[in-house]
Amino acid sequence: MLSIRNLGVRIDNKLILQGINLEVAAGEVHAIMGPNGSGKSTLAQTLAGHPDYQVSQGQVLYQGQDLLSLNVEQRAAAGIFLAFQYPVEIPGVSNIQFLKSALNCQRKQRGEPELDALDFITDVKQKMRQMQIDEALLYRGTNEGFSGGEKKSNEILQLLVLQPQLAILDETDSGLDIDALKRVAAGVNAFRSPERALILVTHYQRLLQYLVPDRVHVLQNGRIIRSGGAELALELEQQGYTTDTPSEDAPTQKREVPDDNG
Repeated sequence: MLSIRNLGVRIDNKLILQGINLEVAAGEVHAIMGPNGSGKSTLAQTLAGHPDYQVSQGQVLYQGQDLLSLNVEQRAAAGIFLAFQYPVEIPGVSNIQFLKSALNCQRKQRGEPELDALDFITDVKQKMRQMQIDEALLYRGTNEGFSGGEKKSNEILQLLVLQPQLAILDETDSGLDIDALKRVAAGVNAFRSPERALILVTHYQRLLQYLVPDRVHVLQNGRIIRSGGAELALELEQQGYTTDTPSEDAPTQKREVPDDNG
């Protein structure tokens, strides 16, 4: 699904990612963890195609295609989805308009006809009930005046409606109380399938209690310094990000200590 090889990324002429290597297969969920400033969100934004992030080296293949040669719109049409850490408000564009336009753009890209209005609204309302989202939010401006939990739940509603091939969730769990966290996790679990892949960017193990990953990677100072199974997240929760034991996946990489902001 995704192959990242020696990826380096700059923003404002500052090198953030310094040689990322990562392989994500269809059907897998990978969690990216690490302290503040380690480059987690930079990786997510780069994969989605944010123009402020300049790739300085390396290669990214998505389903065998050169991802870096595609612009934002082309990546979205190819089935890449980014759930934002801070979802933006779009005043004047209702949630239902946004979802319908986005879905029909995806269908057009796949050579499929636009979805019938009745079929669309039936499907969306079923997914809203699944997410325990108030149907009234459909007719408000997208994310306009939504609470933090409503915004994050709305991101997962978009995920369920659009059904992308590769979903990247950038700290979707931040700012959520336990009930909202469970709703978000349930929605993401409903999305999981052998044909799709997920990358979860998170600080904390709590999301991974409800959304168990296949692999966990520790990103620190722009490099993946350690990888392991789901149990690695528990170890990080207990011990923090500093370790003296090399990972079997990265035996030659140097261990680094997080700064005071970690």
